[in-house]
Amino acid sequence: MRVRRVILVVVAVVLLAGCGDAGSAAQPMGGGGASAGASAGGSTGTGTPRPRRSDAPAVMVALGDSITAAATACGALGPCPAQSWATGEDPAVVSHLARIKQVNPGATAQNLSALGARADDLPGQAAQAVKLAPGYVTIVIGGNDVCTESADVMTPVTQFRRDVDAALRTIKGGAPKAKVLVVSIPDLYRLWEVAHSDRLAPTVWGFGLCQSLLANPTSAEAVDNSRRQRVRDRVIAYNKELAAACKAYGGSCRTDGGVVFGFRYEAAHIGTVDFFHPSTAGQKELARMTYEAGYAW
Repeated sequence: MRVRRVILVVVAVVLLAGCGDAGSAAQPMGGGGASAGASAGGSTGTGTPRPRRSDAPAVMVALGDSITAAATACGALGPCPAQSWATGEDPAVVSHLARIKQVNPGATAQNLSALGARADDLPGQAAQAVKLAPGYVTIVIGGNDVCTESADVMTPVTQFRRDVDAALRTIKGGAPKAKVLVVSIPDLYRLWEVAHSDRLAPTVWGFGLCQSLLANPTSAEAVDNSRRQRVRDRVIAYNKELAAACKAYGGSCRTDGGVVFGFRYEAAHIGTVDFFHPSTAGQKELARMTYEAGYAW
């Protein structure tokens, strides 16, 4: 069974690692989706919607990378849109869409995130988003800008900021009334910290996943510790730029205040297909933290 599992994981890594050309995970959400039920923060406790709020968005669009596409969260290869923290309809996640539907049952959503997306893909996603006339846009980006074949080729911070600014300008110009939520990049160093002693994770990572961070995962040599810290420092730098870009956007943009980066996630929050992407439990935590830190209609 262990051999079979390793073979399956190799296939997963081939499909998921470095897949910047992967197709969009875009899928319409909302119409007949599952209700958030009593766990959806702000429900009546009976699973029935509260009175409709006029400020709740009718259309939501999620932008970003494989985190928002919920890659492997359902235990399958590729995106698992039903488990997305942003737009998923799995009641175990209680996504932003599910929570919004508690006060606006007719709300719909489109998930434009894509596996392997980097900051330079964000302006194109934003251009697609504004065509949908969104009232609410979520953004998670940056993981693939640090997760490269080596720490020497991570996206420069200045380029990262230019790409984020370009995307936000597109949203502001094409959907000026939309509320925007910019989510911090998780502390990827924590991923290594939690899973590097797992029996299988180092083998999986060895097939090429996020080598800037996860190469030589069991090594305690100074050169490897330094490399991992460089990756963490770059995530921190990106998060500062995300916050600054949102502030420059104006009052209709909010960040999560760094709660996602600061979250001390555990093994249960990491999927076991690639030991990299959030599990369903991890997606649930992302939904909870970011909704509470954001607009929380």
